[in-house]
Amino acid sequence: MEKSIFLSVLLILALSACTSKAPQVEEKSSQHVSEAQSRTDNAPEAATSFQNVDVEGFKKLMQQKDVVVLDVRTPQEVAQGAIQGAMNINLYDPDFEAKLDQLDKDKTYLVYCRSGHRSSIAAGKMLKKGFSKIYNLQGGYNAWSAANGQ
Repeated sequence: MEKSIFLSVLLILALSACTSKAPQVEEKSSQHVSEAQSRTDNAPEAATSFQNVDVEGFKKLMQQKDVVVLDVRTPQEVAQGAIQGAMNINLYDPDFEAKLDQLDKDKTYLVYCRSGHRSSIAAGKMLKKGFSKIYNLQGGYNAWSAANGQ
C-alpha cells in the first residue's frame, strides 16, 4: 500500500512537470513602430532585446535618418527579390560576425530574412556585439512581398 501511494505521488509529479509551461524568454514585440521607437528612445542602458515590427512599422522606420536595412538571406534568395536599398550580409557566411564588426553600431538596423527566423538570430548576434537599435521584420520578406503585391 505504501509503495502504491509513493508511485502515485511520483506519477502525479512527473505528469505535472511534463504539462506545466516553463517560462519562455521572448524578444519584445511591437506591432506598431511608435511603441517600438518609444521603448528604445527611453532606454538609457544597453539594449537587451530587439523589437519585432510588422511590415507597416518596418516601412515607417525605413523613412528615418541613419537607418540601414539589412538582408541576412543567401545570395540565391536575394536574386529572387529584395527590399530596395537593403545591404546583404548572409547569416550563413563564415565571416558574418566579422562583417557585423565593420558596421556602425550607432545606426538603426532593420533586419530581415525570408520568414523572420534567421533575422532574429542575426539580431541576437548584433545585440551581443553592442548594437542597440535593432528591428526584426515579422514574417520577413514573405510578409513584405505579400503586403506589397510582389
